[in-house]
Amino acid sequence: MRSMVIRLAELNIAVSYRHDFTEKLCREYVISDFDGNVDFSVSTSDAELEAEARAAEKVHGQEFSDGYVESICIYRAICRKLPAYNALLLHAAVISDGKHAYAFSAPSGTGKSTHIIQWRRAFGEEIFVINGDKPIVRFMDGQWHAFGTPWCGKENLQTNTHAPLTAVCFIKRSPENTIRRIDVNEAAERIMHQIIIPKDPLMALTTLDLLDRMIRHVPVWELECNISEDAARVARAAMSDGNISPNK
Repeated sequence: MRSMVIRLAELNIAVSYRHDFTEKLCREYVISDFDGNVDFSVSTSDAELEAEARAAEKVHGQEFSDGYVESICIYRAICRKLPAYNALLLHAAVISDGKHAYAFSAPSGTGKSTHIIQWRRAFGEEIFVINGDKPIVRFMDGQWHAFGTPWCGKENLQTNTHAPLTAVCFIKRSPENTIRRIDVNEAAERIMHQIIIPKDPLMALTTLDLLDRMIRHVPVWELECNISEDAARVARAAMSDGNISPNK
């Protein structure tokens, strides 16, 4: 068993691992020559790795490398401890213009990746991806921030940085481009499916409290869109302004 310290969402996390895959995955987040205090530590057991490998094969119909399986288990272990630090995993793609972060969530195949490409086409190099699939969001200094992580989806899109989370947006396919702000009840129901609820009762309650805080601080939207650059313009105009009242 080897160990390293990585920095995620401004937390120092000690990681025990076995495989080179995990070390390479986290290389941009490793703290070299670390000699300070860690916020928490994570590790995985043989039983956890075996169970994850079986589950992944059952869901996807194929075997995965031991290193890949280990990396998934490690991130899950990290995510279970995040609520104690006012942080959550949010299953979404997050893009930024350097000042604001916008999180987009959608079922696989809906066009989440295609939509964020349209932002680059519409607004140029000022737009970059913080994380393409599994960012961390954390409440700090009275504001939610979105952070890059090494776990970022099959496109491997991530940046080791963070930005204030300005909006969360759920994408639906449509011939036309329209956007509406949704109320807190609908927002809670939708975001509930995009976070991890820990099995530990205290951490589960803390997670639900954080969810409530998020939807009351961060506007949540539904974007019905096609795959044009105009979809990005419609989304940015509404979410940057943030003043459209939620539908009741």
